[in-house]
Amino acid sequence: MPEREPGRDESHYLQELNRKMDELSLNMEKLGIAEYLEMLRNPRRLFFINFWAGLSRGFGMAIGFTILAAIVIYFLQKLIILNVPLIGDFIADLVAIVQNQLRVQ
Repeated sequence: MPEREPGRDESHYLQELNRKMDELSLNMEKLGIAEYLEMLRNPRRLFFINFWAGLSRGFGMAIGFTILAAIVIYFLQKLIILNVPLIGDFIADLVAIVQNQLRVQ
């Protein structure tokens, strides 16, 4: 049985530890943890980033709902032109209700 060198096991463990530390640092760099921590240290920057993110989300929702409403109105107009009795009567009732509410106010 060959005799082990005392420093060899330690150097192997140190090399393995060094490799794992390199992997960890690369993974942390990929995750952007340093940038995130820097952003948390600067509250003004964090506020403005969140402000602009919220503003753009709200703007996107407004545009999305506008497009969705336009599509729904377009198809309702097409249904009225087709004169589908059930839907046409329903829309006529809605128009009458809205007109009555406008007269009351």
